[in-house]
Amino acid sequence: MYHHSGSVTQQATGSATGLLAPKGPDSDAILFQRCTWCGTAMFHRLLCPVCRGSELRTERSEGTGTVRHSTVVHRNTPAARNVSLIEMSEGFVVRGRVMGPPIGIHSGDRVRLSTAKDPVRGEPVFQLLDEPYRAWS
Repeated sequence: MYHHSGSVTQQATGSATGLLAPKGPDSDAILFQRCTWCGTAMFHRLLCPVCRGSELRTERSEGTGTVRHSTVVHRNTPAARNVSLIEMSEGFVVRGRVMGPPIGIHSGDRVRLSTAKDPVRGEPVFQLLDEPYRAWS
């Protein structure tokens, strides 16, 4: 009979497919795929949308991007929230939420990843890098 002892070293966990597994302080990171044939960056795809290649490698995003589109949603939520499409610096687009007043988020605003997943919706959460534009008073 085999008995597991605390002095026995365990095999290190890892992925045989070469995927990055978030560990430690970098667990709040967005992982994306890059096609090994044409170099296109994409988020959660099985095939490359450009060349239809299936050889994709997983990379870790820097976490900075630009708001391409933002809308305010009032449905199925107690308070208004924004849903934004963020174009990341690596070239892929991800849907997420930008912290701040929903009406104050505009296309072209620069953002940085705050947390990789919203605990309720499961989508990335971003924060504004620059102070929002304020009209002269």
